[in-house]
Formats: sequence, structure tokens, C-alpha cells
Amino acid sequence: MNVFLDFEKPVAELEGKIKELRHLSDGSEVNVGEEISRLQAKAETTLRQIYGKLTPWQRIQVARHPERPHFSDYVTALIEDFVPLAGDRTFGDDRALLGGLGRFRGRSVMVLGQEKGSGTEGRVKHNFGMAQPEGYRKAVRLMEMADRFRMPILTFVDTAGAYPGVGAEQRGQSEAIARSIEACLRVDVPLIAVIIGEGGSGGAIAIATGDRVLMMEHSVYSVISPEGCASILWRSADKARDAAEALRLTAEDLKELKVIDRVVPEPLGGAHRKPDDAVRSLGDAIAETLAEIENEGAPSRRLARREKFLAIGTALA
Repeated sequence: MNVFLDFEKPVAELEGKIKELRHLSDGSEVNVGEEISRLQAKAETTLRQIYGKLTPWQRIQVARHPERPHFSDYVTALIEDFVPLAGDRTFGDDRALLGGLGRFRGRSVMVLGQEKGSGTEGRVKHNFGMAQPEGYRKAVRLMEMADRFRMPILTFVDTAGAYPGVGAEQRGQSEAIARSIEACLRVDVPLIAVIIGEGGSGGAIAIATGDRVLMMEHSVYSVISPEGCASILWRSADKARDAAEALRLTAEDLKELKVIDRVVPEPLGGAHRKPDDAVRSLGDAIAETLAEIENEGAPSRRLARREKFLAIGTALA
């Protein structure tokens, strides 16, 4: 890991010392193994203390970490024989929202997700994971295809929100999002959504209206970003930390509010520290959830899915 967050500074200093000692011991007779072991234990203890009491604003920083696994990483690790499908058959192809066919642990599935991209070139190519109308129309096309061929649908959510540009609005952004939500509610096949990073506004719920909504431990899910909320309520993005507290966007809060169904644990220090472990943990959670859903009949499953989302917030009314 090369990037440390602000609140991880104590761990960064310890790991820097460990790296220096390892470099010192290379090719020399100096034995620093005992000191390295002591520092490693101290670094792990410090990391555990930090991540045991993260604030909502710190959770957001972890969810946005540049080295956090993206949609393409989960597809590569979890989906065999993946065949990408492009285009909405109306306007064009959107690189922010990707999808295709593949096999998840031997079962044919349709996979959809937002891809933020890595590095400057990758992020620009994928528009930072902010889909345009053609992306959501592609999602509708692929979900309908999955329903036609009786394939479960897996969606991976990681977006700050749908793209708010003039062109997107001119091409019907809000209508495209609404149609995507409608398609999620209409399909007969099982639909599992996973929040793997940021779940922002309608851009997220457009593909997250599933039978079960899973959420990685350090992901966030909200109707608006803290910066956007602060700009509206306080007329200043400097109040983003206060907005993060008020929005209740952490996995634990959303599980309590029954907005999501399951929190998937991440490795100590976040998914970016041990991405292979994070991917494996999510794969097991998806497999268990899919087995539960498939035992339900299609009509009752579709009805339960609709009632689930209609019930959100009623307990607080």
C-alpha cells in the first residue's frame, strides 16, 4: 500500500520505520528481526485502535481510497468467463457503468457495476464512475436480458452519483434512472446489490434496488454526498464533516435503519490493505445470499422486493 490517509499517520510512521530496518538488514550482518517484529505488532495494534473508532467522515475517506478494489477487480476475481456487453441500442456506450455475462461459482449470472477507474487516464475514461443516461439504459437492457434467460443479477455500486452534466440532462438522466429502478423491481430473477465503495444518490439506487443489499464494512451509502449536503444546508463545503455525521451513511447505521440487509466485514485497515481477502469475503457473502433468495418463488420474491423498498423509512415516520 502506497497511500495513507490523514488519520493513518501513526501507522504510516511505524511502517516507514519497518521499511527502513528491512532495507538496513539487506546484505548486512545486522539482525533487526526482533525490532521489526515489535514494530509490526505495534503497527497492527495502532491500526486496530484507529479502525475501531472511525468517524463517518473517516469512513468516507476509506470508501474513496484510490487503492480500494473497484468493480473490475471484483469481476476479475469472482466472475469466470466474463463477456462484456456494451451499448444501450439508442445513443452509445457508457464506460462508467459496465456489465456483461459470466459465471459466479459455476452459475451463469449477469453482472453490472460502476467503474471509477485507476490512475488519471482510467478515471477520465470511466468518468469517475458517474454514469450518463446511456449507462442506465444499458443496465435496463442487460437486466431484461438476464430475466429472459433466467440468470441471477449481481450489481456492484461505486459512484459519487449519476453524471450531472448538461448533455446528460438533455438525454433524460432522471428518466433513465427511474427506468433502471423500475427494471430492478420488475425482474423475476434474484437480484443482489453490493455497495463496494460509494453509494451516491439516485446514481447508486438505480442498480441497487435488489432482493438483498449488501454493503462492505467501510463503504458509504447516502442520498447525497456530505460536500453536497453541506453546500445546500450551510452554504459551505467546510461543513462536510458535520453533514457526514447527520446523514447516517455508514454500514452499521444503514443496517439498523433496514436500508441494507448485510454488512460484509473487511480486512483490518480496509479492503485496500488486503484486497484478495476482501474479495473472497464478499464472494462468500454473495454465494450465501444467493442460495437464500433462490429458495423463494419468483412472484413472492418480486413482491417482497417491492415491499422492502416501500417500507424503508416507515418505522421512523
